[in-house]
Amino acid sequence: MHDHDHHHDHDDHEHHHHDNRYSNMEARVRALETVLSEKGLIDPAALDAIVETYETKVGPRNGARVVAKAWADPAFAEWLRRDATAAIASLGFTGRQGEHMRAVFNTPDTHNMVVCTLCSCYPWSVLGLPPVWYKAPAYRSRAVIDPRSVLAEFGVALPETMKIRVWDSTAELRYLVVPQRPDGTDNWTQEQLAELVTRDSMIGTALAHAAHGAADGGTQ
Repeated sequence: MHDHDHHHDHDDHEHHHHDNRYSNMEARVRALETVLSEKGLIDPAALDAIVETYETKVGPRNGARVVAKAWADPAFAEWLRRDATAAIASLGFTGRQGEHMRAVFNTPDTHNMVVCTLCSCYPWSVLGLPPVWYKAPAYRSRAVIDPRSVLAEFGVALPETMKIRVWDSTAELRYLVVPQRPDGTDNWTQEQLAELVTRDSMIGTALAHAAHGAADGGTQ
């Protein structure tokens, strides 16, 4: 974990959300899939089913449910803070390889963001597929060195007085950011609250949507 209390200027670096190297990598992966399929080593249908599960059925919905419950249930929020692995597992979400989870809570004074500097460890069971930029070297290095400007490029402009904490995931420990609950949601159900939680807000590169962003308009 890295603490950053002030801003460092690195204007000569440009953060790219999309990198041509990754489109080339995607092409290579698809070519490899084709070869393996032709050799009968993998079943394309099974592979598609796995991708679909994490991309559409899991997505960030599992994590959004965790965050919404933490917002609505102080006892669960305390459990999540104390033992995130167990609290998340109580909702039926567990890591593929038994990795542990830690929840870090945004506050009016502190903003958290997550990176994996050594590889691209990511809580698939909670957040679904990782975004392309999460694996990009530019994000992995600059998120640690200059998180404030990286967040600004994502559209998250934080006051200079706000502390930024950068948490470095590993194969054994992965992080979930619990964003601050938006104002005007006191009477919302957990289902409505979950609509405000995005994948990026649970990585820390975005904030939760404002109350008017809910699909059904909110306070029923």
